[in-house]
Amino acid sequence: MLAFGALAGTHPLAAEVVQTTQSGFVSRHEAVVKATPKEVWLALISPAGWWQAAHTWSGDPKNLTLTPQAGGCFCEIIPERDGPGGFTLQGSVEHMRVVQAYPEQALRMVGSLGPLQSEPVTGVLTIAISKVEKGTRIVWEYNVGGPMRYEVPVISKAVDAVMGAQLGALAKLLGVVSLPAAPASAPSPGAPKPAAAGPTQVPSAPRAAAGALASPASKPAGSVPAGAKPAAAPTTPDAKTPSVADAFGDLKEKEKPKR
Repeated sequence: MLAFGALAGTHPLAAEVVQTTQSGFVSRHEAVVKATPKEVWLALISPAGWWQAAHTWSGDPKNLTLTPQAGGCFCEIIPERDGPGGFTLQGSVEHMRVVQAYPEQALRMVGSLGPLQSEPVTGVLTIAISKVEKGTRIVWEYNVGGPMRYEVPVISKAVDAVMGAQLGALAKLLGVVSLPAAPASAPSPGAPKPAAAGPTQVPSAPRAAAGALASPASKPAGSVPAGAKPAAAPTTPDAKTPSVADAFGDLKEKEKPKR
């Protein structure tokens, strides 16, 4: 079983609950690893190789699978077991369901992990991958919201600890370059406080410019001087197709240029 409380405070990453409300929270961690984005992606979609056994229902991460396509399942098989009185049948668990998969760039899944599975909450796990100077940057954000019987300040820290532990295990497999020593949200004395990280949103398509739908024929007769060419009718801007940068931009920011 995913025993969240047991590992609180023992993971290698700095705990960072970047946002809390009365009915939710956002946990965020990041790491830089030596592997390429392709190597990170291939490891990420193979959780049997790094997900911690303490956070499985079967007690063995080898029973985990992840299908990296929309509708794909991050699932676990509960093996059948033989016993003195007979045997149990095979079972299964759906941890999360994939809603977006961009190979070597980002993975987004929806699901309530561990003890949150018994609560009517929604959890969105976004994992963004980007190339940086020293290797590959991985950002791991779990956004949870909805009614729950747990106290948010307590469950958020427990979940945050497990999220950090999982990213730490993945980073260790891929070769750690750096892990944050302290929450990035802690400002230096006198520095302005950064805005709290909120849920990632896909920008809406730009609206048509004012007057773009007006027809030249609607102008009064004689409004165009004789011999003058009428002005071209304004055109409606093409709707913007959402891209990976739109959907994951706040998690895939590039390293700041050196001065």
